[in-house]
Amino acid sequence: MNKKIEIVEVGPRDGFQNLEEYIPVEEKLKIIEGLIASGIKHMQHTSFVSPKAIPQLRDASEITKVLLEKYPDFDFFPLVPNLYGARTAYELGIKKVSYVVSLSASHNKANINRTHEESFEELKKIMDTYKDLDICVDVATTFGCPFEGKFSTEVVVEFIRQLVNMGVKEMTLADTIGVANPKQVREIVTALKEEFPKVEFQVHIHDTRNMGMVNTLAAIESGITKVQSTLGGLGGCPFAPGASGNTATEDLVYMLKDMGYDTGINIDGLLEIARYEKSIIDGNFSGHLINIKK
Repeated sequence: MNKKIEIVEVGPRDGFQNLEEYIPVEEKLKIIEGLIASGIKHMQHTSFVSPKAIPQLRDASEITKVLLEKYPDFDFFPLVPNLYGARTAYELGIKKVSYVVSLSASHNKANINRTHEESFEELKKIMDTYKDLDICVDVATTFGCPFEGKFSTEVVVEFIRQLVNMGVKEMTLADTIGVANPKQVREIVTALKEEFPKVEFQVHIHDTRNMGMVNTLAAIESGITKVQSTLGGLGGCPFAPGASGNTATEDLVYMLKDMGYDTGINIDGLLEIARYEKSIIDGNFSGHLINIKK
């Protein structure tokens, strides 16, 4: 068993993106810096998306400039939906981005208004234009779609094969609406790791049906060493009916620490910033430790 697990915090993007009340830049920065102080080393800190689509993230460039100046060596990787977003991120000095495509054709259309072919074409443009930019492809609805249901392991493998053939070396397997179960997670992760041993896979599991922790653990026990989560369990996909809540970073870190895994994160510092976040934001926090009295 690999005892070292890397926690990838995506709350400043996935947790904030569908909140109606705008969070001031200084508050966002305080939360992000609190996460860094607690020991988080990887973070999806924003998304370079149209402000009309997601008004909450209209400050992406401003926040990125501040963070890169203060933490030049930190692993910040924003989500970019297209070549324009990738260009903006690259010109600001970003070295790595996430690009999202859904396994489900229906969700891909609802989420980013593209066919699979159009998504692959846009990805190729980004890869060809910025050859020194690291790209992690987030594969949404890997474990199930609100429109099409669940997919067989064979279908997942063949979809991933298309991305591997394009040269993608890192991917995130996302349970976008929280419908996965541990058996399914083990089967898909095991099959992908066996078929594509040179690809680095990580998981992003939503907690809609209270299975975020067990599914994340199932992925870890199947060989995954990088897992995504959000502070307080805040968030959910705004383009997937029924999706609410992520696996809470502090709950995940607590469990892994108690099991003997090394995350390098201070749970007390993490809880402190999680409780602060909840005190200033009105959102769908799904975490548990955050509600336990000190």
